[in-house]
Amino acid sequence: MAKVGVLLSGCGVYDGAEIHEAVLTLLALDRAGAEIVCMAPNTDQMHVVDHTTGKVTGERRNVLVESARIARGDIRDLARVKAADIDALILPGGFGAAKNLSDFAVAGAAAKVHPEVARLLREMVAAKKPVGAMCIAPAVLAAVLGKGGAELTIGTDAGTASTLEKMGVKHVPCPVHEDRLDARRKLVSTPAYMLAGRISEAAAGIEKLVADVLRLA
Repeated sequence: MAKVGVLLSGCGVYDGAEIHEAVLTLLALDRAGAEIVCMAPNTDQMHVVDHTTGKVTGERRNVLVESARIARGDIRDLARVKAADIDALILPGGFGAAKNLSDFAVAGAAAKVHPEVARLLREMVAAKKPVGAMCIAPAVLAAVLGKGGAELTIGTDAGTASTLEKMGVKHVPCPVHEDRLDARRKLVSTPAYMLAGRISEAAAGIEKLVADVLRLA
């Protein structure tokens, strides 16, 4: 049975992990019989957004504490997780990937990644273990691994794809119900809510991503 890490970035699309994407990932992994290890960095969110208005509230929240809501409390501090502890890693999307796991939301192609996130990603690639990323989360991979010409997708958005290309990534267009595989690096990506208009559309690509990650594990 594969042990798969799920790296969360908070709770809520505008300031954390996209909840549908996270839950669909957990469901697909559970149905496949994988052992799930949820994790998140123990750090403050960039900001907190009222999801009824889309406005920043001025509150302070912790990424690990908020991610624990999705994980039903069964979550590990990312700093305590090493590549040796898991067989594969998956990053759901949501703005938390671009605000809390990295600063891609404000820095674009010059984005920097949270040190513990970067460490684990580099460990996974060095160990030749698969990594999956969906929605905007491939930008996190690009910021860490892009200089090597990794092949990733965020779907079909030309502006975001161009930014990833500037980071050294080869962007591969992809419809919402499919995924894209960089077989040499064992990287799998899918657009999810970068393109999805409904949860079933996001689920189609996420289920394929999970299947491919498990096949490579």
